[in-house]
Amino acid sequence: MLFLWIKALHIVSVVCWFAGLFYLPRLFVYHAQSQDSISQERFVTMERKLYRGIMLPSMIATLAFGIWLMSLTPGFLNQGWMHAKLTLVILLIGYHHMCGAQLKRFARGENTRSHVFYRWFNEVPVLILLAVVILVVVKPF
Repeated sequence: MLFLWIKALHIVSVVCWFAGLFYLPRLFVYHAQSQDSISQERFVTMERKLYRGIMLPSMIATLAFGIWLMSLTPGFLNQGWMHAKLTLVILLIGYHHMCGAQLKRFARGENTRSHVFYRWFNEVPVLILLAVVILVVVKPF
């Protein structure tokens, strides 16, 4: 029964983390398009609160519950799909930190990228989510 509770909390944490990973780059799109200082300050505040208040705690919870699940089912570490999934999780953590670095650039007024870049940047977590879900459900190898 404990396993199922941990799994449920892991899934909820993943959903919350991905909500932030989908929304923050979308805010970057709008921020890159904004011209006036009031809008730019508002985006800086929204981005900071999303990153620190939702994304970071959700990422930590996702990793904590994931590690806990792995400790209860160590046999999964011998399976190829889990290696692929963990690789994607590491890439996702890197993406998360790239978002944090970009957030700081916006806060300092040093953004050099266009809204088009952020529209494409916003697609990265979609591809990772698709791959992770397929790996976990189908377990192709």
